[in-house]
Amino acid sequence: MKFSLITVTFNSSVTLHDTIQSVFLQTYPEIEYIIVDGLSEDCTIDIIKEYASLFHGRLDWISEKDNGLYDAMNKGIRMATGDIIGIINSDDFYHRRDTIMRVAEAFKNSDVQAVYGDVRFVNPQNLDKTVRYYSSKRFTPEMFRFGFMPAHPTFFTYRKYFEEFGYYKIDYKIAADYELLIRFLYVHQLKSKYLPFDFMKMRIGGTSTASIRSNILLNKEIVRACKENGIWTCMPLLFLKYLVKVFELLLVKE
Repeated sequence: MKFSLITVTFNSSVTLHDTIQSVFLQTYPEIEYIIVDGLSEDCTIDIIKEYASLFHGRLDWISEKDNGLYDAMNKGIRMATGDIIGIINSDDFYHRRDTIMRVAEAFKNSDVQAVYGDVRFVNPQNLDKTVRYYSSKRFTPEMFRFGFMPAHPTFFTYRKYFEEFGYYKIDYKIAADYELLIRFLYVHQLKSKYLPFDFMKMRIGGTSTASIRSNILLNKEIVRACKENGIWTCMPLLFLKYLVKVFELLLVKE
């Protein structure tokens, strides 16, 4: 079973070393790594070229203009030749060498159509310092209406489902991942398996957590994603997730 891992980059030189290195060190042998760059102006391309030879033909990359993050993700998925698709952002990294191996074990069950798990948010200045632990353990598709979703970078599924159910919608600015997960897990009811461990570390400060303005846009797009897929929700319901975030901050797993 071949995995295609996809990273989208744009001026990502500060963090990209960690991301690529974490993919390179995975113990699972059948990994194709695809990097889609949006014409970076720093030394991102130099870093990609530096690592390309180490992958011995298992790293494929392009650098060209795109129409945003989700358009670039779609490009990567269309470039992929693996059975299973996974996304790893350019400022995230696998801190376990066996993450993909454990995901692959889950897919050996023919009933499993998708896999997801937990993520660990860390301080960018101290990657050993956990700021928040995001658990997908209690997620059910009915929770989409309340603003809850499995941790998107831990979501793995078969490439054929993107071809069958559609790709990321590029007219979303910040929540196309939320909309896609609704489509796959709620509308099409893929049989998913939760793995109870943290797949990766994520530096705090990503687009969806960056500012009040971003959170307002995120919530508006979540409401839209729900309505487009037959789920009733409203802004007050979404505010419940912020209470959960407070508890996650208070109950941090070191």
